[in-house]
Amino acid sequence: MNPLVSIIMGSTSDLPVVRKAADFLNDMEIPFEMIALSAHRTPDEVADMARNAASRGVKVIIAAAGMAAALPGVIASMTTLPVIGVPLDATMGGQDALLSIVQMPPGIPVATVGINGAMNAAGLAVQILALTDNAIAERYADYRSHLSDKIVKANAELASIEYKFKTN
Repeated sequence: MNPLVSIIMGSTSDLPVVRKAADFLNDMEIPFEMIALSAHRTPDEVADMARNAASRGVKVIIAAAGMAAALPGVIASMTTLPVIGVPLDATMGGQDALLSIVQMPPGIPVATVGINGAMNAAGLAVQILALTDNAIAERYADYRSHLSDKIVKANAELASIEYKFKTN
């Protein structure tokens, strides 16, 4: 099984956030890989991964980074595959990482989700893959159709709470 999505993190300390993307891709039955690479400490390995990802069958790259957050942009500069950046809350509430990832020069786009938004990064990756794979599209549509279930259940529970002046 070859990966369709590559999840790259700057270090394994990012795993608690990145795991949400892995869990979602796994639930959606999307083959993926998880790799720790650093734009600053392992630049040759980053370049090798980025330049060879498409030839290995990867269709989308999710890159999570905090602090200087160079990893998503460096990867995007070396591949034409879609790169989704996940800014991590390592310092400054993640604002430094968010701005570093979202402010890319013209011609080198990085789709960027919210701070610690690995789950949304995986969702976006699935949407991209669903454009050319009907089975993935059906699984994602089924997932989306059940998002309201939690809110419907919460409202049923709220309805059972009684207050003297509550009207519903």
